[in-house]
Amino acid sequence: MLGLVSAKTTPNATPQHISFPQNGNSIHKNGYETPSPLLKRTPSPSFAKPKIKPPNKTLQELRTHESSLDSPDLGPFLLKLAIDTVASGDNQNKALDYAARASKSFENSSGPGLDLAMCLQVEAAIYCSMGRLEDAIPVLERSIEALDHKNGSDHAVAKFSGFMQLGDTYSMLGRVDRSISSYESGLKIQTETLGDLDPSVTETCRYLAEAYVQAMQFDEAEKLCQRSLEIHRVHNAPASLEEAGDRRLMALIYEAKGDYESALEHLVLASMVMIAAGQENEVAAIDVSIGNIYVSLCRFDEAIFSYQKALTVFKSIRGDDHSTIASVYIRLADVYCKTGKLRESKSYCENALRILSKPGPGIATEEIASGLTEISAIYQALNEHEEALKLLDMAMKLLKDTPGQHSMIAGIEAHMGVMFYKVGRYGEARSSFKNAVAKLRASGETRSVFFGIVLNQMGLASAQLYRIAEAAQLFQEAREILEQECGSCHLDTIGVYSNLAATYDAMGR
Repeated sequence: MLGLVSAKTTPNATPQHISFPQNGNSIHKNGYETPSPLLKRTPSPSFAKPKIKPPNKTLQELRTHESSLDSPDLGPFLLKLAIDTVASGDNQNKALDYAARASKSFENSSGPGLDLAMCLQVEAAIYCSMGRLEDAIPVLERSIEALDHKNGSDHAVAKFSGFMQLGDTYSMLGRVDRSISSYESGLKIQTETLGDLDPSVTETCRYLAEAYVQAMQFDEAEKLCQRSLEIHRVHNAPASLEEAGDRRLMALIYEAKGDYESALEHLVLASMVMIAAGQENEVAAIDVSIGNIYVSLCRFDEAIFSYQKALTVFKSIRGDDHSTIASVYIRLADVYCKTGKLRESKSYCENALRILSKPGPGIATEEIASGLTEISAIYQALNEHEEALKLLDMAMKLLKDTPGQHSMIAGIEAHMGVMFYKVGRYGEARSSFKNAVAKLRASGETRSVFFGIVLNQMGLASAQLYRIAEAAQLFQEAREILEQECGSCHLDTIGVYSNLAATYDAMGR
């Protein structure tokens, strides 16, 4: 098949949520580099929750069988038991049973309202702690339906919290579109209750902006981040730590949009604030981000200097074997690879692998998998394809049983497909792309640029296997997505046009 064009494919999919990386990882416009899914996730912002009045009676005074569930004292008592059981680390199933019975008691005794909603939110949190994320969703939806935010601030607080908790749950399941919708509903209630310029709105704006970045909707993310900065100007002193945090997020957004000079300006301003506040660790993290911008601008010597500065600080704070050190080694390996210093590049890769192969306590599986994926991309650039494939396989196996990582696994499988294709193993390439497509469909990511690119890659593999009709169908779907998301003049869209034309020619059309 002549004339087929390979569109660019991301080596790993987007993570669940973006917080500011200690390792300086960043997103780029073309999706080639994404933040580690290990980046620490901040909890959803919330008002101070109203408290449920504790019961006055003891367990002996309450009959806890079904016939007494309409007692007004039973719900608060069972809810307290559930919370105490979770706090003590006892049997989670027992805590869930208490919470479920408490919810039923509140429903029987008082019906829909604040007490029932808050109890359901506790029940959903227990489901999430047990890894039963799908079971938590209908419980949270019930909690939201039980409230009317026009009935006072307590109802507004609880409904806001319900939407944010629902958004977190969808995010952990990899359903980014549904999580964004939930966060938007929460922000709407918060602004209606507190006003557009309330300082607490900034935290929700930032949280939603991070979700938009995760979904590669950078224009929407920029609007929210700009809104947050405007609120800071009204309420905070110039150069506050909160404003510095928003500037770092704005830099990430500008970097993703290819506006590297603006990104660099925001990072320098954020760094100045952190230096003044004595936040040495944060300054080092910003130095890594600045190094990333210098790489994008092909200012490689300045990038190496920024990375080395950060490396010195991180080693003094965290020691030589911390995962953050591995992430900076990976950055340096990438720069040396780009500048043709292949021996230095491989040496830094080996140093990073040494740390990742014996991770210290508290390092999440996703962080290790992300590091392996990035090292794999460097080995691929060094033409060591078998080693690169081996690392991707290791990363995928690490994530196999981790809940909510379908998108990242799909990205790894897509990357493996690209590598199989390059070495002529077209059957394995098609199989990898097919698995990636199935996971992306299941997680609702069927309108993203990344999904369109993976469809195009699968079409290429199908064409090489003479599955011409299948290839045409895949190219057609990829064309529809990329035309909508990128426009008809984008290089990726033009590549799909070329592939589709060649396929039609082979079919005699």
